[in-house]
Amino acid sequence: MEMSNSTLFDPRCRAEAPFSIDVIMQLDIFGIVLFSLLTLMATVSMLVFIEECIYIYKKVPPNKKSVIIWVTGAAPVIATMSCLGMWVPRATMFTDMTSATYFAIVVFKFLILMIEEVGGDNAFLKRSENKSFRISTGPCCCCCPCLPNVPITRKSLFILKLGSYQFALLKLVLTILSIVLWSNGNFSVGDVSANGASIWINCFIGVLTIIALWPVAIMFMHVREALRTLKMIPKYAMYQLVLILSQLQTAIINILAMNGTIACAPPYTSQSRGNCEYHHVAECNITIFTLICKLGTVFI
Repeated sequence: MEMSNSTLFDPRCRAEAPFSIDVIMQLDIFGIVLFSLLTLMATVSMLVFIEECIYIYKKVPPNKKSVIIWVTGAAPVIATMSCLGMWVPRATMFTDMTSATYFAIVVFKFLILMIEEVGGDNAFLKRSENKSFRISTGPCCCCCPCLPNVPITRKSLFILKLGSYQFALLKLVLTILSIVLWSNGNFSVGDVSANGASIWINCFIGVLTIIALWPVAIMFMHVREALRTLKMIPKYAMYQLVLILSQLQTAIINILAMNGTIACAPPYTSQSRGNCEYHHVAECNITIFTLICKLGTVFI
């Protein structure tokens, strides 16, 4: 507590996030090893992704190449952005927004991938003729078993796609809006007051995320038997885990940084130190996720 109070009056604790050169100059042996190891992890994730892209290009049918590459790219993109945010703390807002926007697109692409795995729109509609969607599922309506099932038609399938697509589109729009507001001094990631734009934009994004995940869950529940033969259920579970962990870790670390639990450690401010710790954890998670998916592809 005494150390926390002493750093509170350090002018560097009230400054902005440090420049890259400041981060590099203050690294000790442990810091050099840690940063080098995390950079290596991000590099491994990207190399695995490149190897998978080559395999997909050679072996996967043309109608599924693009969507599988998009979905497979989630882990290396998040790892690379976390690595850049770790080395360049002042770019954290942009790297985190890039990761979140990419993941919003992946949510929609994963829905499309599930449909493509059963033959595409026409094959899915023919296969599901006289059947219905069970909409009483998470994350919106898992506690509402009384909701009626919805007949599977071309219109209901379009609505499911639209429910996930809105997240990909509006997340990109809100990211651009946030950057515009930031450039004008009206947006700050650490500002959670009711008068700040950040809290309202993030709450809106949270609602959009829940709405986007609902169609994915509905489709997954309907085609899970077909996906089991294609060994996609473990990958679906892993992507859900990555989404939950990334959002939960960000929220917890931001709260701890804002109330001073994560102390300022010059040249890092409390917020930038929290962001750095989040990037460390995120890279470890993503690397483990990448290796599990890779080993699962080989051995399952």
